[in-house]
Amino acid sequence: MTDQALRFLRFLTILPFISIISQNLSAQETPVREDKFYSVSGFGFAFPIGETRDYLGPKFSTSIGGLLALGRSNFFLYPKASLHAYVFDEITPDKGYTTVIKDSRATTYLASMAIGYRKTSGRLGYYGFLGGGGGLILSPRVKLDALNQIATLNNKVNGMSIIETGGGIDYGLGFTLIFFEASYMRGFGKIQDKVFQSIPITFGMKTNLSKVFYKLVK
Repeated sequence: MTDQALRFLRFLTILPFISIISQNLSAQETPVREDKFYSVSGFGFAFPIGETRDYLGPKFSTSIGGLLALGRSNFFLYPKASLHAYVFDEITPDKGYTTVIKDSRATTYLASMAIGYRKTSGRLGYYGFLGGGGGLILSPRVKLDALNQIATLNNKVNGMSIIETGGGIDYGLGFTLIFFEASYMRGFGKIQDKVFQSIPITFGMKTNLSKVFYKLVK
């Protein structure tokens, strides 16, 4: 991930919060959105950064979630479940193992809850969010039985809490929003004695389910 891409990500993240400040300085009233709940689904790539690149490489990612407006404001709740796959190159074998594994796959199963702020201009919207959560990161390892010529492959389960901040833009097409989103994710734990950090890049759709959702709530 280049320095230019990181600067763009930071811009996406702080842009909506700059809008909050400008909104308070403006005498004009912000229009209230009629759409209150969206289902969210996306796909893309997760790019490890920092020392995480020593043992992980980018592969693919998917996510599902929801976007729930808070009252009559532009703030929203953003629950999300993410599956990120990475190329895994083990640096040192775990205790009890003598062989490192290369060019394999590590997978994350993470759930998070974020609060965000979204502004619109016509069909175009932009937003930022901050939240946290946790889940599991599965990394493979292999044990060799040289005597019987058997290799046994299993997964090491790494439990980890995370913090995530990001932003995105979307474009309305009827009851659907097409969106692009980028975020920074940091784990409060280590894999291969190194901190877990990643930048997921996601494309996808948000479907307006406001009428169905509020009928179910009532």
